[in-house]
Amino acid sequence: MKLKLLLILICSTFALSGQQSIGSIEVLDPLMEELISPSERMEILAEGFKWAEGPLWVPQLNGLLFTDVPENKIYLWTEKEGLKLFLSPSGMTNHAPHSTNEGANGLALDSDGKLVLCQHGNRAVARLKDWNTDKPEFEFLIDHYDGKWLNSPNDLAFDKSGKLFFTDPPYGLGSQDGDPIKELDFNGIYSLTKSGNVQLLDRSLKRPNGIALSKDEKTLYVGNSDGQNSIVAAFDLKNGTLENKRVFFDGNVLGKTRKGLFDGLKVHSSGVIFATGPGGVLLLDKNGKHLGTIMPGKSTANCGFDPDEKYLYLTATNVLARVKLK
Repeated sequence: MKLKLLLILICSTFALSGQQSIGSIEVLDPLMEELISPSERMEILAEGFKWAEGPLWVPQLNGLLFTDVPENKIYLWTEKEGLKLFLSPSGMTNHAPHSTNEGANGLALDSDGKLVLCQHGNRAVARLKDWNTDKPEFEFLIDHYDGKWLNSPNDLAFDKSGKLFFTDPPYGLGSQDGDPIKELDFNGIYSLTKSGNVQLLDRSLKRPNGIALSKDEKTLYVGNSDGQNSIVAAFDLKNGTLENKRVFFDGNVLGKTRKGLFDGLKVHSSGVIFATGPGGVLLLDKNGKHLGTIMPGKSTANCGFDPDEKYLYLTATNVLARVKLK
């Protein structure tokens, strides 16, 4: 009887483990194994979302915030308490003419540690006034360019001076480029200073999405989630302008056999870029060489690190997961 119970317990443990982990690690270069073991699997932390996005570690909450864009919600996950609803609504409060009810997408902390959100429905980049989320109040940092409503700000990054860089594709609009409420005839990359000065940096990418700065802040990386031009673009950042636009990584061939377009991206302290794209999270060295892929088996929207880079957290379709790094 004791042996039978032991066997049942072992089988139950394996079954639970199978439910809680997904995916595999593809190694294409030895440098990949300096960052992650090929035997690691992704641990599912929470699931059941429509489209999970924007993972952001928040030290003052000792946990990870992430968005469910179609549901207009932000969730908080902590090691101690697991998952709980953090903010609703997150990004559609009838601030702007809108054709969907989508909420926040990308998240970041400003130099004061306040939460800044790319809001689809509000067509704005906004700041949460305080951490009391029972009755959330937003301060809108930018919602217009050249007298016209933005499309639907998607992702963002701050430099060390507090300047904000963000992308503005049309994904929050009902029919995207053909939506009659779309006022700008392009999808741009912008910067916004702390004093409120906005600058259009580039309008050449059809679907500018994830955005990140190199550690020396000399290069700006942008994922282009365009099925006809699936790339990570790189720009030299000089005196507040973008120069020398180039293809940092071309994912068009890879996209023929793997699901997903370039979306969010983050830069590791090693300088390696973790970019969600065809197949999962691609690791690219400073020259754009593909080192390998973290492959959750689902279309992957975005990723982020904890402060010690112990884990990579990723949002993949309907799940929040993490994988241990070296």
